[in-house]
Amino acid sequence: MSAFRRTHTAFRRTAAIAVVCLAIAATVSAQTSNAEKLFREAQARETVLRHEIDTRKAGAPATPLLERARTLVGAYDDMARLFQRSGYSDNALWQGAKLAADAFWEFGQPADRATALRLFKALTVRYPTSKLVKQVAAQTDRLNAAKPPPELAAATPAAAPPAATPAAATAPPIVAPVAPPAPKQPVVMLTAIRREVLPGALRVTIELEGEVAYHDEQLDGPPRVFIDLQNTRPVEALKDVTQSFPDDVVRQIRVGRQLGARTRVVLDLTDVPPHTTYALYNPYRVVIDFAREAPATAPAPAAKDTLVVELAAPPQPNARGGFSLSRQLGLGVARVVIDPGHGGHDPGALNNGLSEAELVLDVALRLEKLLLKQPGVEVVMTRRLNVFVALEERTAIANREGADLFLSIHANASEDDRARGIETYFLNFAPNPAAEAVAARENAASARTMRQLPDIVKAIALNNKIDESRDFASLVQSSMMDRLKRANKSVRDLGVKQAPFMVLIGATMPSILAEISFLTNRQEATLLRGGAYRQQIAEALLNGVMRYQKSLKAAQTIASQ
Repeated sequence: MSAFRRTHTAFRRTAAIAVVCLAIAATVSAQTSNAEKLFREAQARETVLRHEIDTRKAGAPATPLLERARTLVGAYDDMARLFQRSGYSDNALWQGAKLAADAFWEFGQPADRATALRLFKALTVRYPTSKLVKQVAAQTDRLNAAKPPPELAAATPAAAPPAATPAAATAPPIVAPVAPPAPKQPVVMLTAIRREVLPGALRVTIELEGEVAYHDEQLDGPPRVFIDLQNTRPVEALKDVTQSFPDDVVRQIRVGRQLGARTRVVLDLTDVPPHTTYALYNPYRVVIDFAREAPATAPAPAAKDTLVVELAAPPQPNARGGFSLSRQLGLGVARVVIDPGHGGHDPGALNNGLSEAELVLDVALRLEKLLLKQPGVEVVMTRRLNVFVALEERTAIANREGADLFLSIHANASEDDRARGIETYFLNFAPNPAAEAVAARENAASARTMRQLPDIVKAIALNNKIDESRDFASLVQSSMMDRLKRANKSVRDLGVKQAPFMVLIGATMPSILAEISFLTNRQEATLLRGGAYRQQIAEALLNGVMRYQKSLKAAQTIASQ
């Protein structure tokens, strides 16, 4: 009997308690309200998923269930990151870590073990006073052991579930069976190690050609963190290399080869600051973030501050033939926020059972997968489920996450069912009645009042990203037209326009809103119902993002000697 089956009944009881506790916990915070909806929906999905895993037939393919589990783990992780101030963040990290750990015991994939360890560590670092932290050690010890003795798994009773908090109740720990032996994996190459100074953090990224199991540990005397990478060999330029840095966190990085196919990366520290280790995919890399005090002005790292060297080409002039401040400073694009419009009680445009909220979420998730395959690109989603996120909160998420681009995805609507085509907006005052009508429809869910009008007008008038947003919108619009006219011969290019969209106000990065097609047009609605057309839209949006990135500066990476 699997770990999922043994705990399914207990999980349902805990989920029921969670519903009661969440109903009692009154809140007036919009962020907490959104976090509650997200957490409860994720728990409901987890209940269904665990039941399907428990009842799957012998020999049935495991990949679809494992992919769903990983997606749900990602949803828990995102919720903890996006709603850090709510009382649900520690519970979300616990739920995600436990689900990843159980997926590892059930399916035996090292990536899920690494994810579970990362989330358990994030829980202890971000919320050291949480009651759940006391249970982390037992979970991580079992995962680090990788193969618990059969008699231990059979004899150890399941631990009692954590006490329900005002935030939420959580699933009880699960006693894991012996993990099946993993097949022998080919040796993966360690290709580069990057060091990046961020506001409030110092990031070290270990880049590999493929996914590997890893173990990280912190030691004192002298203080250091090491990461052991299984089935890994460094490229020639990184063999036994030692690189020193004039920094107050990581003073030196060393690469050494261990017995067997194992590589150890050692980060020598001047102190022992809080840190988090986690894996990212497409391409696969291991990231270590160290907390640090953000300087008033963060200097750009010199070439010797990293084990790779970036050779940047000059930026291209913008559409008006000049160089904006962003281009003068040589700024690039690394983190993209994707904002699927509407959601929850705000479905957006509707057409025979198809809602704008569900449509654009599907397109956004497809775009996320494509972007994560691009080297050096990170993605943040404003929502992953059909939940309501306030318009003002969406750009606030982008600002908190330090995003370089903000892309809001919507589907258009019109009282004239003959209206069709594609248009892309950037933030400014509406110049005509058509733009005014689109802005009025998309801003309908705003919670702002008339007394805030002067501040809103000021924010639009002082928008310092108009030129870059206009260029970004132009590249996205042309990319969508080039890609979609293959499948939709009658598609109309409605052009790049400007309007005062609430979802774009306050963004500190180039921000646009893409209207991908008209749900109220019969032909375009038919296309939008199909996965092929949605995938083409995602590919077109990807092309627009990457074209804008390359217009700022094109970089080539070479190994440092």
